Amino acid sequence: MRAPRSYLALEALGRVRLSRHFEMRNFMTSEIANFHQLQNFPNDPDLAIAAGRALAENCLDPLVETFGPIDVRSGYRSPEMNHFGATVAKPQKCARNEANYAHHIWDVRDAKGRMGACVTVGIPWFAAQYNKGRDWRDLAWWLFDHLAFNELYFFPKNAAFNLHWREGEMAHRMLSYATPKGVLWKPGLTPDPERRRRYEDFPPFRGIHYPVLPEDN
Repeated sequence: MRAPRSYLALEALGRVRLSRHFEMRNFMTSEIANFHQLQNFPNDPDLAIAAGRALAENCLDPLVETFGPIDVRSGYRSPEMNHFGATVAKPQKCARNEANYAHHIWDVRDAKGRMGACVTVGIPWFAAQYNKGRDWRDLAWWLFDHLAFNELYFFPKNAAFNLHWREGEMAHRMLSYATPKGVLWKPGLTPDPERRRRYEDFPPFRGIHYPVLPEDN
């Protein structure tokens, strides 16, 4: 697929289904782009679609099928828009492009040639509890035990987090700007042996039953 050069081409790109619950259009909205009137669509749609599909199928669909609808706060960023966010719209604190390749910039591989994708996610079911004092680490350890991700980065507002998938690397690193700040887990550390007690009250993994699709029969 070529980079969009018309409204109809962009519309077609947005309608590409990445997984059971997500289309490409779900990840191309950007407040930076909207406010500053910038375009935010990929130069290499095929790579962006492939990376986004892996992220959606491996990480996002399981969240929806466990917790119900989720909030997508920041997904795909074009190199041009991300550079603007890193250098001009500095309150947005976008990382430099090189650090975001195969991360928020889905259509550029990283320095090792791997594809990847990142999205900022909020889970309303958990955010309601977090805002009343629940520890974000309860959700972090659930994610650690249930999803094939490379890295998580939690934020203070609503326990939203960056969820990163990368080809060939599932390091399961977990970090946070929320208190307590810093590294919760990275390779070489011992996972909390009592972590499963933290999420005993969570709903069953992928326990939500959606209408059966004809091909599922």
